[in-house]
Amino acid sequence: MAEAKQVERPLSPHLQIYRPQMTSFSSIMTRITGNGIIVGVLLLVWWLLAAATSPEYFNFVNAIATSWFGDLVFTLSLLGVWYHYLAGIRHLIFDAGKYMDIKSAEMLGWICTIGSVVLTVLTLIIIQF
Repeated sequence: MAEAKQVERPLSPHLQIYRPQMTSFSSIMTRITGNGIIVGVLLLVWWLLAAATSPEYFNFVNAIATSWFGDLVFTLSLLGVWYHYLAGIRHLIFDAGKYMDIKSAEMLGWICTIGSVVLTVLTLIIIQF
């Protein structure tokens, strides 16, 4: 068998010259927030199962769910739900063939990002009262 000759190939320059874009950021954030929602749902289901199991086990899980960690998980899950909602509307707009140019797509990405933060804060304010 012939000896394999190692070819010196240049490394891909994508990391050196790539400029992050809002459209790629929003795509990545949709995937990240989707996984964040799963974590929040798992904590909620664990809490509900503990409520159906025993008072001692519920007290244990309730302490975790109402701690700073539980608050963080539920808040980030809420952010993920709002982001997914707005990104879904964004994709419905794209499916209708509207706002497909780069400037409009970036504007919709910013609306999803900023809107999800604003809606999360408003939801948290409403929940507090």
